[in-house]
Amino acid sequence: MAGPVMQQPSYLLANLKADWTTKPLLQRCQELVKVINDYPAKELHLIFPWLVESIFGSLDGVIAGWNLRFLLSRTNEYGIIMEFLEPNGPMMKLVYKLQAEEYKYEMPINYLPGPVKASIQEGVLPDSPLFHNKLQFPMSGLLTLSMSLNPFEYYMFNFASSLLAPKTYLSTNGTPTDNAYFVLVDTYLKYFLPTEGNVPPSPFSDTRGTVSPPAPRSPSVPFVGYGAHSTSLLKRHISHQPSVNADPAAQEIWRSETLLQVFVELWLHHYSLEMYQKLQSPQVKLALLQYRLSMSSMLCQPPAPPGPGSRHTYQEPFSPTEEHVLVVRLLVKHLHAFSNSLKPEQISSSPSTHSHASPLEEFKRVVVQRFVQQKLYIFLQHCFGHWPLDASFRAVLETWLSYIQPWRYTGEKNQPADGQIRSVPDKWASFVQENLLMYTKLFQGFLNRAVRTDLVIPKNAQMVFRVAKVFSQPNLADMIQKAEQLFLEPELLHHRQHRVFLTPSHGGSFLSSRQPVTTDAVFKVKSHVYSLEGQDCQYKQMFGNELRGTVLKLVQIIAQARQTAKRISDHSAEVAANNSFMSWFGMGSSELNNSLGGSALDDMGGECVKKTHEFLDKALDSLCQIFRLNAGQLTQVMANVASTEDDMGSKQIPDCILGENGPILTDTGRMQIINGLRRFDIEYHGDPELQPIRSFENAFLVRVLYQVSSFINNRFGDHMAALCSRPDFLGCVGRHYLTSAPVSHRSPTTRRSLERHTRPRLSLRRLGSYRTLLSALLLYLLAALFAFGPLSSTALILVVGLIYELLTHLLGQKLKSQ
Repeated sequence: MAGPVMQQPSYLLANLKADWTTKPLLQRCQELVKVINDYPAKELHLIFPWLVESIFGSLDGVIAGWNLRFLLSRTNEYGIIMEFLEPNGPMMKLVYKLQAEEYKYEMPINYLPGPVKASIQEGVLPDSPLFHNKLQFPMSGLLTLSMSLNPFEYYMFNFASSLLAPKTYLSTNGTPTDNAYFVLVDTYLKYFLPTEGNVPPSPFSDTRGTVSPPAPRSPSVPFVGYGAHSTSLLKRHISHQPSVNADPAAQEIWRSETLLQVFVELWLHHYSLEMYQKLQSPQVKLALLQYRLSMSSMLCQPPAPPGPGSRHTYQEPFSPTEEHVLVVRLLVKHLHAFSNSLKPEQISSSPSTHSHASPLEEFKRVVVQRFVQQKLYIFLQHCFGHWPLDASFRAVLETWLSYIQPWRYTGEKNQPADGQIRSVPDKWASFVQENLLMYTKLFQGFLNRAVRTDLVIPKNAQMVFRVAKVFSQPNLADMIQKAEQLFLEPELLHHRQHRVFLTPSHGGSFLSSRQPVTTDAVFKVKSHVYSLEGQDCQYKQMFGNELRGTVLKLVQIIAQARQTAKRISDHSAEVAANNSFMSWFGMGSSELNNSLGGSALDDMGGECVKKTHEFLDKALDSLCQIFRLNAGQLTQVMANVASTEDDMGSKQIPDCILGENGPILTDTGRMQIINGLRRFDIEYHGDPELQPIRSFENAFLVRVLYQVSSFINNRFGDHMAALCSRPDFLGCVGRHYLTSAPVSHRSPTTRRSLERHTRPRLSLRRLGSYRTLLSALLLYLLAALFAFGPLSSTALILVVGLIYELLTHLLGQKLKSQ
């Protein structure tokens, strides 16, 4: 069979670009498959960057590509794209084909996360092997730096970056986990980080396709970093494997490590530059100081102005989306399953046998602590501090809870027969110790959010319940408390002069015994805390008195929220019962809408209130178990809440001070409003005739009647005032029909509103209500049955209405006087 007719590379790329805009997706993919199979790597090398950008979109978000984040499984294109991009699909075959020829592709560092980019532009190589020996230094300076990536790295960088690209196009309706991008992430993780077996070898695997250890950096390069110390553990292991008897997994494990490093560096590296520099190892900090001293001594060169990502101008603008956090949670869950699939004999083996373990098993041993822990901790801290106080925080919460419960992803499905919650096995005590801040510091961050959240809303109450339920698992609180006691032990002070605390970049691992035999639990806990918070950190105990006070405050807020939910439910039922048949025509009582926010009532049906009570009750029980709160403390808190929820207290306005322009809420008043303890009865205090037109009023009639009443009031205003000032019966009648309603003082008013003088005047606005019009129509129909004409019916209705209003007024005055 004759080979394909050779074309110039430019013609091949031009033809593909022309077909990309005219042909349907299926035909384009079929032609791409043919091109990938038929053309050599030399031809495919030139179309690869364009093809990657056309699929995943441009890094600046201008080109949308295939919109993988908004491509749902129910669409026709879903199956075609997934088949093309799967790990064994044509696109990955193209990657391997180019990988075998050792082609390189450039990527500007401007699209790296802010702290990494700023660090590179300041002359410090990031503390990650992913960036070593990949930076290209142009002659124009550091502002146009780029990285030289192999095809697999370039493909994964673009794939991971598409999650962070700005949204310049509309999304379709669907859940964040029901799109092609989310499914592809899950597929790549399962393929390159398998829980069973080894990573399948690439079809073009040979000696040219392996990744050699990074070459030593030239001393002329003004970038400093770890050098040989930060060379990947697995890459060093692979480089010493004999090429003849090499394990296929050893030749392919670099893809697993590269995939994970790209995902972690791009998805979890978004926080302040100061925090990034704080997390750097002592070697990097020393090298940075030496570099700056050497640069300051170079008087022949003027200092370069700070770039757009330098420390002087860099600010953290990044705010993760819910979709981003859900993908991170998927990564965390799979890494736990991947790490927990380590063979039991490898876990319990001695250090001398580690060198004979397969590279994949070595990777499982260190993957969580070495690659994920540090960056995930800062990422979650950033989310806890910047996420809005609403129900969307659930995505962040579940990501955190997934990380601190690795025992959920062991593959064991057996549950206790009695239905009780299974206790945390003792073997996870080491994980708790080496992740202490993940439990204690983030729990304190959640408490600070919970006391500022409206727990009357069921979704917010559910989040408190979820956290309390997780931490109340039997044996977990004891593990955390024991880890805190280990950290507070002053035993290893003399070791700090001779040993460096292990950081994730130094190979610390909760499944690894590669650390020295003399390293005990105390050293591991201190190493973890100091590596994440610094040597001068001020640790706040989770079971200390200060945090216990915050927990009691949360318990009080939970009790208040329970009573508030019940009061709202009772009020809703009362108003609904008082609404008559007239509400069918949109003329029901507006009291409910005026007194309570409509958005709050949307979720406060009977079933939702029941869920709120259920979540809060279970959260109270769990908090009592975690912090060992006795019945007396809980009873005292409930009594304090009940004393503030009496009949008079529920009608009081929130705590505030009176300023020049009206009341100003205090911090106590804000908390009372947030938790529903007190509220302002919001009412209209302007001219009653100028209130906004309600839904139960006819807009045309209201405007016409206002013009008529204004004319009468202007023409006969003095006569009305004289009539209302009379002390006799006529004066009483005039004051009832002509004097406007008194201003209510239940809601705080300004001094100007208190001093407003209301003159007697006629108001015809009630005649524009649909209720009044319907009542008048029914009366006219009733009068017509008795052969009354229109004029006589009108006169009769007016007389009867006036007499009814007058008798009602006189009877009310008499009852008040008694």
